[in-house]
Amino acid sequence: MLTIKSVNLETVCGVTSTLPENRLPEFAFAGKSNVGKSTLINGLTNRRSYARTSAKPGKTQTINFYNVNEEFYLVDLPGYGYATAGSAAREQWGRMIERYLNRSGALRAVFLLLDIRHEPSGHDVMMYDWILQAGFAPIIIATKADKLNRSQIAGQTKRLRDILEAKSRIRASGTGDMRVLVWSGLSKSGRDEILEVMEGLLT
Repeated sequence: MLTIKSVNLETVCGVTSTLPENRLPEFAFAGKSNVGKSTLINGLTNRRSYARTSAKPGKTQTINFYNVNEEFYLVDLPGYGYATAGSAAREQWGRMIERYLNRSGALRAVFLLLDIRHEPSGHDVMMYDWILQAGFAPIIIATKADKLNRSQIAGQTKRLRDILEAKSRIRASGTGDMRVLVWSGLSKSGRDEILEVMEGLLT
């Protein structure tokens, strides 16, 4: 099992920043504001508040590169879909995310976080399509699983998969085998499965 020994916030990129040309592999995490990206990164790295969580959605407006073990990067992409953000700001974040997905030479996989309780939004489907267009098969992480009971989880994960495939504009090969991992920020259930996927991609 992949063991995380050290974590360092190495690079922070804004809208006008030049993306780093990292040689170490990168794993990116995308998702709408308040879906729990910071909680997930803190859980994966066993740090309580390394990635900042906020009661105000949309606070993450940069691409944050976390160097892990001097072996790979966790890349926290800006949260999207924040309703009160201005349209110009939303467009800037979108361009920044697209630029990263299409230009990073070290990117190994993109994890798309979706709230397991809700139907994927239009922004979620758009992000799913962007990931496919960049040449990656999105790995879905269904967050906030602690809000449901066990009998509901299987049905909701199937629903997420079905809706994404039905609404996507892209019919990429292999989408029927879409991987959906379930995560709880409270219990950290799903942590081992996510790290196992990452470990497999590193080897």
